[in-house]
Amino acid sequence: MSILIKNIKQLLQVRETNVTIVAGEDMKHLPVIEDAYLLIEHDTIVEYGLMRDLYETEAETIIDATGKLVLPTWCDSHTHLVYAGDRTQEFVDRINGLSYEDIAKRGGGILNSAKQLQNTSEDALYDTSAKRLIEVIKMGTGAIEIKTGYGLTKASELKMLNIIQRLKKDFPVKVKPTLLAAHAIPEEFKNDKNGYIELIINDIIPEAAKNKQAEFIDVFCEEGYFDLDDTERILQAGVAHRLIPKIHVNQFNAFGGVGLGVKYKALSVDHLEELNPEDIEVLKGSVTIPVALPLCSYFLGIPYTDGRALIDAGLPLAIATDYNPGSSPSGNMNQVVAAACIKMKLTPEEAINAATINGAYAIGVSNMYGSICRGKKANIIITNEMPNYHHLPYAFGRNHIDQVIINGKIFE
Repeated sequence: MSILIKNIKQLLQVRETNVTIVAGEDMKHLPVIEDAYLLIEHDTIVEYGLMRDLYETEAETIIDATGKLVLPTWCDSHTHLVYAGDRTQEFVDRINGLSYEDIAKRGGGILNSAKQLQNTSEDALYDTSAKRLIEVIKMGTGAIEIKTGYGLTKASELKMLNIIQRLKKDFPVKVKPTLLAAHAIPEEFKNDKNGYIELIINDIIPEAAKNKQAEFIDVFCEEGYFDLDDTERILQAGVAHRLIPKIHVNQFNAFGGVGLGVKYKALSVDHLEELNPEDIEVLKGSVTIPVALPLCSYFLGIPYTDGRALIDAGLPLAIATDYNPGSSPSGNMNQVVAAACIKMKLTPEEAINAATINGAYAIGVSNMYGSICRGKKANIIITNEMPNYHHLPYAFGRNHIDQVIINGKIFE
């Protein structure tokens, strides 16, 4: 299978060498070729350049992209895409004055989702999750992380991992599974948090690692959930079973979780709606990338991550959807890019870098995804006609997607 895309108005995120992360001032630069072509063979980008330099080339499929942009697919590095039901009533409750914390204290929030998931069969849960995955692929996502965390029992956490593995097998996008059993304290352990942590450490992590169902270990490090000591114990157990750390941290309170993530060489620290100078300093020189989730801030009405401060400090930044039923019921990465520009004051160049190459880094796949580079996977967005790439975040309410190519094939 070969595809030639010609007459591209702007070919974005073009990298002559395989850059795998961009930080600080470099995030302000988005390499672009005007009036370009792109050649794909099988599942790989093999050539690109100016239209005037295109020699006579045979391809099974030729796409005329006159007036359109071409860019790498979005890399969504933080989702909870596998879940049952919804939490519409909690949405209404918040409108009527209850806080996210109030809802959680009365058995809503994560515990509500866990109850629904535990009572849903694996096949039914797979079917709804597959529909969501198809939806986000059509919106341009070509690599995605999916967490557990709505199981909160050994059986249900493993059920979620089974579903993620089925999605990984059945769909062409890159899927990276994360074990987030430490998402909340189950009702049956409300007076025995240590008992639940022991279950995670001694039963759930070893089983997930033994079957190679998870690649990452995650913890909701937050007041009322898992404190620093709890988080460290769980990360230690995950690392002992060769799971790579990621942490939910600083969503509502900042109390040292970022430093703990850096200590354990977490690939990412995610949320960071609350951020202090110490967090920024400890990230400098680390392998850990901060990840902002602006749709969560939008939906819950909480502060936005100070992405400007992170980038201006010379750090990298990724952005992701946090797709989940309670705090971000959207998998639309273009909306994330727009929110990063409108609410976090990122430039379009910074936001697109954060959603492509840095998003790929945050799930450990930027060697093969996230940029237009010879030899990388041919995961490509072709937009509708538009003036330029600034239009992507500017016209935030429109569907900008004409076609999505995954592994060198047009996704239908």
